[in-house]
Amino acid sequence: MRRHAFILCLAACASLQTAAQTPADSIGRVAVADSAATYTTAACTTAATDYVAAIGLKTADQPPADSLIAKSHKKKPFIKRLGGVFVRLFESFSDVDTTYIEPQGYDFAAMVQNTNTYERYRIISEQGNDFSFAPEPKMKFGPYFGWRWLFLGYTVDFNDLKNKSRSTEFDLSLYTAVFGVDLFYRKTGSNYKISRASFDPSYSVNTHPLKNVDFDGINVGIKGFNVYYIFNHRRFSYPAAFSQSTIQRRSAGSWLCGMGYTKHSLKIDWDKLYDTMADRLGEDVASRCMDSNLKTKEIKYTDLSASCGYAYNWVFARNWLAAASVSMALGYKNTTGNGNNDVLSFHDFSMNNFNIDGVGRFGIVWNNMRWFAGMSAIVHSYNYKKTRFSTNSMFGSLNIYFGFNFRKRR
Repeated sequence: MRRHAFILCLAACASLQTAAQTPADSIGRVAVADSAATYTTAACTTAATDYVAAIGLKTADQPPADSLIAKSHKKKPFIKRLGGVFVRLFESFSDVDTTYIEPQGYDFAAMVQNTNTYERYRIISEQGNDFSFAPEPKMKFGPYFGWRWLFLGYTVDFNDLKNKSRSTEFDLSLYTAVFGVDLFYRKTGSNYKISRASFDPSYSVNTHPLKNVDFDGINVGIKGFNVYYIFNHRRFSYPAAFSQSTIQRRSAGSWLCGMGYTKHSLKIDWDKLYDTMADRLGEDVASRCMDSNLKTKEIKYTDLSASCGYAYNWVFARNWLAAASVSMALGYKNTTGNGNNDVLSFHDFSMNNFNIDGVGRFGIVWNNMRWFAGMSAIVHSYNYKKTRFSTNSMFGSLNIYFGFNFRKRR
């Protein structure tokens, strides 16, 4: 009953207020309407107050409207917001044109891989001395486990089972639809050979006795990273060729751009190299042909580079893919050299030094989503050239693999 009376009072208030606002025919009628409206409004207010008291509500118990709005706009916890950012980021990695790229249908992968590594270091002097040093190629074998586009594994170096070498190597390549990253660290020595040697042609010296001679007077270190962006990532898939996390269904290519940072060190014991030449070619040849300016025992430089290149995936048959990409980089080198005693500064080691570097990737793969097999190769080349001498560092790896995917995505 009280609820109905309350509603009727509100309705009466509204009616009288409307009547009070309606133009009147005479002053008397307006006065009557104003009086009635005032009386009825007071009565309605009293009735509304009694009703609120009867049902046990207090005005203070009602939250302000602005507090309700604030609650609706309350920020989520930082962890949840950060998780949302990563979810959106990973979703952008898989945003592809499915007429060109078939997304992976499984969460995990397992495979076995054979890795063969090769490296070569070349130094050329102003007087025509040209030496190349290379260790024996390494062959590794081991299992790998993958989640989507990330693979981790462990390999055994069969060369180290025979001869322990003072070498440490770490290479990791991460491929996504949008970008790729190369991380590498190499510190090698003690197992090098002289792969090539030559002098100025005017000397007419036969250097064949130096070929493949053991030389432990060299130590090399390289560490750094490359990161690059794939422009046509909705139709071109690096993972299809190098991590088997997607399948390229139609041929496509893409331009690439990126940047890199590497730090190089090359130590050569020139006295030991002179003794090796004298032993193999004769003292007279060594004293006559060896460049006396080659006295710098350690060459160090850092390389900041900006790269640009092109990559292409060729689907030549169902489930088959051949891939190739080449990137050229303009590298800015900051170089220093160490002499016999203190650190020396040479006029050839300019701070303003630009050279061309390069990275090449090649692969062929068969993938029917459940099973996959193939091979891939990555080659890095770095150049440094000055008046007194120049160097070239090249290293790479060839991978042969076989594996399968499991646990279908839901």
